[in-house]
Amino acid sequence: MTDLIDSAAAYEADAGNREPQPVEDEVFAIADRARAASRKLARATRAWKDRALLAIGAELLAQQDRVLAANAVDIAAARESGTSAALLDRMSLNAERIAKLAAALAGLAALPDPVGTVVRGQTLPNGLRLRQVSVPMGVVAAIYEARPNVTIDIAGLALKSGNAVILRGGSAVAQTNLALLNVIRDALEQVGLPADAVQSVDAYGREGGAVLMRARGRVDVLIPRGGRELIQTVVNNSSVPVIETGEGNVHIFIDESAPVGSAVEILLNSKTQRPSVCNTVETLLVHSASPALVPVLTALAEAGVRLHVDARVMSALPAGIEASLADDTDWATEYMDLDLAVGMVDSLDEAIRHIRRWTTGHTEAILSNDLGHTERFVAEVDSAAVIVNASTRFTDGGEFGLGAEVGISTQKLHARGPMGLAELTTTKWIVHGEGQVRG
Repeated sequence: MTDLIDSAAAYEADAGNREPQPVEDEVFAIADRARAASRKLARATRAWKDRALLAIGAELLAQQDRVLAANAVDIAAARESGTSAALLDRMSLNAERIAKLAAALAGLAALPDPVGTVVRGQTLPNGLRLRQVSVPMGVVAAIYEARPNVTIDIAGLALKSGNAVILRGGSAVAQTNLALLNVIRDALEQVGLPADAVQSVDAYGREGGAVLMRARGRVDVLIPRGGRELIQTVVNNSSVPVIETGEGNVHIFIDESAPVGSAVEILLNSKTQRPSVCNTVETLLVHSASPALVPVLTALAEAGVRLHVDARVMSALPAGIEASLADDTDWATEYMDLDLAVGMVDSLDEAIRHIRRWTTGHTEAILSNDLGHTERFVAEVDSAAVIVNASTRFTDGGEFGLGAEVGISTQKLHARGPMGLAELTTTKWIVHGEGQVRG
């Protein structure tokens, strides 16, 4: 790991040559450098930004062995500390995942530039010509946990949308994030964009993240991505404007008309394809008249899913399927593991009431062949994504054609659902006149 240590020393050479300063001074200096970099990015053409994205992808592939070696160090430490298998999966990189990250960067490069889009415009009776135009936010900060892919996703989205970004990626994958950061910064320098367009405060630990939350005026927007504790800490303590991404207490409701085979396939995909992510189903509600209950639960149990069920489901379980009795904690929990809460309901109304009580506003799905049921579910369930007859795993920026995502917003102001390029821009009004004055 000598090369990584050397890279870290190079990245922080200035800090190493100075007398130690308070963390606030160091982080504010990072933010000021990001502000300077953002001004150059704001003037960058689409072609220039796209060259940067492609250069990052190429450098990521070229430095794959180095990145994987760093990731192996993080994974070994996490495994030794007893980290769960699901979280280890979130932390892990391999050749296939790195190739997908590089492909996602190429996909971002192929998307239209969100900057400069005319949202609306008109010419007033007095001759003033108005345009409302999309522009970069400026300096974006992201605080996230144990997801090295997020380092690449957020950096790529920020650069394409003309923003500088400051990252706080957490200690669990510190070596991996450092390796990725150096890949990104090297690639930016190769194409003539400022390396300070992508920086990190990981060297300053939790205190660095806390200072980011206080950097109002230096940081334009802060995006937390992780579990409930992290998100609520940022929401409750930040003086910087926050786009709140939410935990995913995701529901699927199977009504009496849903085909059994389709229900089994969708539930297996929604729960077991990658249980550690936020669009994984956490609660299953099944209509009491549905024939799908036993086949679905049998398939889930055979796939290793641990079932937490209400009394009615418990009484309907076939022999050989083990389950524990669910309580309010189960209905409220985002397991992010091979656990699933299961309840039986007698109507669509009852299912919607349950979802309204326990949802985090992320994603809910209905499996049904009843058009009236699906239309009511779509209209009455108030979440960022509502899915009909498909896996909840599709709530994802890449799957939605956004190239990647900064996170999935569960709030209603500015951005909601998977946040891509457009959500990292704001607007300004441009007014052209010919000497008009207001009477």
